[in-house]
Amino acid sequence: MRIMTYVASLTALLSVGYVVGELFAQTPSTALQPSSQEAPAAHGGAARLFETSDVCLACHNGVTTALGEDISIGFDWRASMMANAARDPYWQAAVRREITDHPQAREAIEDKCSTCHMPIARYSAHLTGGTGEVFGSLPRYGADPQLAADALDGVSCSVCHQIAESNLGSPESFTGGFEVDEHTGSGERTIYGPFEVDDGRVRLMQSASGFRPEESPHIQSSELCASCHTLYTHALDEDGNEVAELPEQVPYLEWLHSDYREDQSCQSCHMPVVQGEAPITSVLGQPRPEVSRHVFRGGNFFMLRMLNRYRNELGVTALPQELDAAAKRTVDHLRTSTARMRVEDARRTGDGLAFDVVVENLAGHKLPTAYPSRRVWLHVRVRDSSGQVVFESGALRPDGSIVGNDADADPDAYEPHHTVVRSAEQVQIYESIMGDASDRPTTGLMSGVRYLKDNRILPAGFDKVTADPDIAVEGTAYDDTDFVGGEDRTRYELSLDGSSEPLTIEASLWYQPIGYRWARNLDDYTDAFEPERFVRYYDDMASGSAVRVVEVETSVGTPR
Repeated sequence: MRIMTYVASLTALLSVGYVVGELFAQTPSTALQPSSQEAPAAHGGAARLFETSDVCLACHNGVTTALGEDISIGFDWRASMMANAARDPYWQAAVRREITDHPQAREAIEDKCSTCHMPIARYSAHLTGGTGEVFGSLPRYGADPQLAADALDGVSCSVCHQIAESNLGSPESFTGGFEVDEHTGSGERTIYGPFEVDDGRVRLMQSASGFRPEESPHIQSSELCASCHTLYTHALDEDGNEVAELPEQVPYLEWLHSDYREDQSCQSCHMPVVQGEAPITSVLGQPRPEVSRHVFRGGNFFMLRMLNRYRNELGVTALPQELDAAAKRTVDHLRTSTARMRVEDARRTGDGLAFDVVVENLAGHKLPTAYPSRRVWLHVRVRDSSGQVVFESGALRPDGSIVGNDADADPDAYEPHHTVVRSAEQVQIYESIMGDASDRPTTGLMSGVRYLKDNRILPAGFDKVTADPDIAVEGTAYDDTDFVGGEDRTRYELSLDGSSEPLTIEASLWYQPIGYRWARNLDDYTDAFEPERFVRYYDDMASGSAVRVVEVETSVGTPR
């Protein structure tokens, strides 16, 4: 009976594989990647540990819920930043900048930067005694088809689902230090998932992909995500020597220091579960409870839109409608799950106006978190009874800069944290500002030795006094008694002589994944292809580089 079931399953698999193959044949030729099953068994002579995503998509697409909602794992994933980690034009531009600034450390920089953006190619290179290459793994620079396919698959299925539990959560696992079984041969390798799989389906998947599925809860742990999303960089001097270590992004450590560690994992927010039972495969898929969507909700709507607009140049495989849906999901996530805002204690003070703007962080880590190019800020306007704007702080310009922000006006300056805002030239911006060895602001990761400012809004339960130095509040926000775990309160004390009542206060919180200064600091590197390309893209799209996350409005006073 078991053999008959297996044969029937394999027949169904071949049928579905043919249909999916026909679907992929309709994608643009510039987006196609060679299948790893058609390539040599190994790249560089080492046993092949990974397969590219096309091996997985045949069965894990065409998946719907009982109500008909498409929850295809492959289609969701390929429109995510995970899938496009290696194609990201900002990342490529930033790597080019770093090796231009530190040419003597090129090999080490490319190896480190490819660890989590090109994990299949980089891991395979290490197996043969080599190092990861960023640009040498791209078709533009002559990479062979299999290497390019491995690299451009980004954070692929067989990477995350082969990560072992052995060292997760330890410092050794951070900065891409995850471990994968390097000894088991092809056809017997384990792929981890959250569900128990019966013998028949184990054999089916083994036949189709070369992997044996195994249930293991660690695949849904925050510690799995932490292996790449806890990243330390090392500042280099002119001779290429390491002079400092910087916690470039540490959302896992921020989460550990918050109330969220008790009952919400990274996956809880970033991989939302399907309501009710649903299959995870279109081939003999059995209904499963709490299936995780592979949408990887984050905040980088801007890059998703950039990947879509320049899809042909960047070799994007996701369909336009998939990337459009991913960007819309991202914006919706920002607007519904990121922050709340309120205006309190608004009152006239003679001819002036005073009020508090309180921002509450709903995320399980700092807001914003991860890569330090990200920022959120307050845009506050006051209108008089005729609707005329009598005060404004934090307006976004079409070029992506913020009116009144010191950093956008001067690369050697930055906007301090404000406890009280009294003029239009003061803007409350929540961000991390890196400093170099001379305490000048920098956007070069290999130049950053410490943070001059880190007033990103803390998650609930975060105690800034007991926080480890790697997640510390830096700058004047540390001494601000209204800057506490879960929220920040900014006082506005304005002089509005002669303004007629009622006065309307409009407060909004804005989010920008790639801050103006981070883009503009690449202008000096545009002799190289990658920075020139990104700057060109950014200039074309700058007016849409930020979104309003939340807004509130209230009025003060009575008509005269």
